[in-house]
Amino acid sequence: MNYEKYEDRVRVQKRSDEQRVNQHSPYCDLIYYPSSIHPELSLAMRILKPRKPSPICVTTHGWHMSIPAFTYMDTPHQEGDYLIIEVDMRGRAFSDGEPDCNGWELLDVIDAVHYVRKHYADCIINPEVTYFEGGSGGGGNAYAIIGKFPDFFSAATAMCGITDYGMWYEQDEIGEFRDELDVWIGFPPQTNVEAYQSRSGLALLGNVLTPLFIAHGESDIRVPVQHAHLYMQRVMDLGQQERVSYLELEGVGTREHWGNATEEQMRQMRELSEQNRRKYNVPIEIPATGVFTVAGYLITKEFSVILNSLDKVAQVIYDLQKNEFKVTGEQIEGYTIVRHNRTS
Repeated sequence: MNYEKYEDRVRVQKRSDEQRVNQHSPYCDLIYYPSSIHPELSLAMRILKPRKPSPICVTTHGWHMSIPAFTYMDTPHQEGDYLIIEVDMRGRAFSDGEPDCNGWELLDVIDAVHYVRKHYADCIINPEVTYFEGGSGGGGNAYAIIGKFPDFFSAATAMCGITDYGMWYEQDEIGEFRDELDVWIGFPPQTNVEAYQSRSGLALLGNVLTPLFIAHGESDIRVPVQHAHLYMQRVMDLGQQERVSYLELEGVGTREHWGNATEEQMRQMRELSEQNRRKYNVPIEIPATGVFTVAGYLITKEFSVILNSLDKVAQVIYDLQKNEFKVTGEQIEGYTIVRHNRTS
């Protein structure tokens, strides 16, 4: 993958409504699609088509960034073994709405995949096998999306990602992220700790069924390696070592995530990420009974639990055969449970 997209260097200018039209070429399209939760919004993605039918790999950009602009391509992209979906997060250059830091913007990613499965079927080898990869802000998305959608992705990669947004807020000495967090979540973590937990992959690790590869630079300044260390300690505590693998890049990281990285270190990271995808190429299924954390919402192929607030965290105890669901949590204002028809 092209890791430059996660370095937070390029801030694409906001597109006006008259510029928002679908654009097509043999191997790259820019497509607008609706939000399933907010149908009035028009969201955007760039689709890089493979040379032959391939698995789907979806990605999101860095914290301040947007997807690249449409480029006419008459040859396949370098990673030609995947149909790549580059999702423009809500409120960025190409998409309507307002960013909400791992709130409904993660459902936008799922909506993009559903659109591609329907409209690009000829490019896909198995629509039920979908991968996720993200770095920096997209790495934070990776940690959270596999917890909020535990049976959607067959494998995932999180690079230099945020695992605890409350900790990241306090680590931001120059305020380059705090100003967005105050707006995108709505308040600082001291005011509402639970709202920051509901966005953080660290709080959702108990949900994770997706095999996850993590890479982080030892000396990263903008997203300190402590985020990966806390996550991996929780992995050990929960006995998830077989599902989560970690590469720490020695001496890597300045104000750029890959600062000081050697070609060999970047090659190793690429190869381990690819190995994780190739090793896990079947759909995920949730257990027939179990317990999940609900961080604002939880959506599986079998059922969904939607809390009345994205800022709340709850637990759901479920039994699919008995069709029983029990939601518990402090100060839960209400919730909706939907059982899905897998044949529809």
